[in-house]
Amino acid sequence: MSRSNRERTEQTRQALIDAARRLFVEKGYAATATPDIVAAAGVTRGALYHHFEDKKALFRAVVDREAAAVAEAIETRSSASASPRQALIDGASAYFDAMAEHGRTQLLLLEAPAVLGPAEAGWIDQENAEATLRRGLEDYLPGAGPMLEPLTVLLSAAFDRAASAIAVGGRRDRFEQAIAVLLDGLADQLRR
Repeated sequence: MSRSNRERTEQTRQALIDAARRLFVEKGYAATATPDIVAAAGVTRGALYHHFEDKKALFRAVVDREAAAVAEAIETRSSASASPRQALIDGASAYFDAMAEHGRTQLLLLEAPAVLGPAEAGWIDQENAEATLRRGLEDYLPGAGPMLEPLTVLLSAAFDRAASAIAVGGRRDRFEQAIAVLLDGLADQLRR
């Protein structure tokens, strides 16, 4: 395959993902039909099925891209932090910024578990935002030992719940303060 064919193939795939994302956010997964997606992407139905097995596989690609974008935002912001604690605080802020992207909370926290199932949606999170959290907690709580994994899962769920609350009008500053209190409390508890 020539480079131009590869580029066209990737452009078609990205057009489908972009169009699907817009429609999934606008209508929801269940109300989005594949003919609407191909029309919005400006491609044929055959092109859709060349790239994706079905609508669910296309949705998975949308979710993968969104989750990767969140993880990248967290990594970018927290990597320049002065301390492990500050990296977690900066990462939390980056997470809330990333989740404020129109439709992202809906896609990642509501639709993904419903469409893909809790296990698959959880795995996607584990490989992305939760992985960045786990690395941050390893640095901040070196004495966590076997508690590291459950603490990561619990804090990840707290971040997700906070993002959902913020999306419907909750005060972000209070959630960010609460995250700092939780982190400090964990560090104090593990030092005892």
